[in-house]
Amino acid sequence: MLSVPATSSAPSGASTPRSGAHTPLSGSITPLSSQVGGHLGVQSTADGSLIIKPSLPAEASFYQQLAADAKLADLRPFTPKFLGTLTLEERAAVERVEGKGEDEAKGVSEAYKAAEKESLVLENVSHAFARPNILDIKLGTVLYDEGATPEKRARMEETARKTTSAETGVRLTGFQVYDNNTGKPVPTGKEYGKSIKPADLPDGMRRFFPVPSSSSSQGLPAPTLLPILEGIRDIVEQLREVLSEIELRMVGGSVLIVYEGEVKRAEECMKWLEEKMEKAEQGDDDEEEDEEEEESEDEDGEEEEGKEKPKKVGSPFAVKLIDFAHTRLVPGEGPDKGVLLGLDTTLRLLNGRIEEVEKLADEQSEGEKQ
Repeated sequence: MLSVPATSSAPSGASTPRSGAHTPLSGSITPLSSQVGGHLGVQSTADGSLIIKPSLPAEASFYQQLAADAKLADLRPFTPKFLGTLTLEERAAVERVEGKGEDEAKGVSEAYKAAEKESLVLENVSHAFARPNILDIKLGTVLYDEGATPEKRARMEETARKTTSAETGVRLTGFQVYDNNTGKPVPTGKEYGKSIKPADLPDGMRRFFPVPSSSSSQGLPAPTLLPILEGIRDIVEQLREVLSEIELRMVGGSVLIVYEGEVKRAEECMKWLEEKMEKAEQGDDDEEEDEEEEESEDEDGEEEEGKEKPKKVGSPFAVKLIDFAHTRLVPGEGPDKGVLLGLDTTLRLLNGRIEEVEKLADEQSEGEKQ
C-alpha cells in the first residue's frame, strides 16, 4: 500500500490529501502510460488519477512556493494540482507485462529506481479524458541551468541551434493522437521534434491536430476540432500574459496540451463547456456545485474500489505548464524572454492551424448544403 504521510509537504492553498495518519494512494503504481515527454520514471496510481514524479528538491520547492506566494497566484490555474511529496517506503508494485516493448520495459526499470526517491504527487491532467491526445512542447531558448559545466553548456547550446529551440523557443518533445479505427494512441517520439526545422513546425501542428480523411483515421471532424483549437489558443494567450508579469527563469519547462480524441465525447464536452461559459456570463457561478459533485464522486469511488467509473463530462481540453526542476524566481531581472518567445511561436502555430481547420469546416458545411 502506498501512502502520503500526514506530514507530507502539501502547503496551504494547494490541494491536500485527506486527513489521517496515512492517505492511501492505491494498491499499486505503474509507469505512466500516457507520458509523451520528459524523463522516464514517472508513475501513476492504479486508478490513473494521480502521477508520482521523482523530483529534484528545487521542483518540490517551486510547487510549495507557487502555493504560498501571492505573487504567483495568477500562475496557479495553469499548473497541475500539487498534493504534496512522498517517499515510497517500499518498491513500487510494478511488473513487466508480457509483450511490452523495450521503451516500456525501461519505464518499469526506472519506476523501480524512482521508488527510493522523494516524489511529487500531482494530478494526472490526462485522466479526465477518454482518449487523451497529448502534446508536450518544451519552452525556451536556453537549455542549460546556471550551474551547468562549460562542457554541458556548450553541448546544450549546440542542441538548441540544431533543433527548433534557439530560433523559435519551442521543441515538440513528443505527442500521441488516438486512431479512431483501432481506439489506440499513435505515439510520435522525441526524435521527430529533434529532427525538424522551424519551417516544419506547422506540419507538427497538423500531425497533432489532424482531421480524418480518406488516408487517415486520426483526429476530430473539422467542426468539432475548431472550437477546441480556439479554446486552447485562448488559454495559451492567458498563460503568456501571466508569464510576462513574472520574473523567473525556466529551463526544461514545457506547456502540456491535452484534448479529447473520442469524437462523440469531444462534442459532449464542448457542449458542456459552452453551457458553463453561458452561465458564467449570466453570473451563475456553479464552481462550488462542481466541487461538491467531485467530492461525491470521490466518496462513491471509495465505496466501489476496483470498479471503473465512467468519465465525468468536463472541458474537452487542458493546457498546463509543467516541469519546474530548473525554474527559479529572479526579482528585478524581468520575465523569461525565451519562454515568452516559445509561447508566441505556439500561438502563431495554433492560429495557423485554426485558419486551416476553418477552411476545412467551411468546405464541409458547403458540401452538406449541396
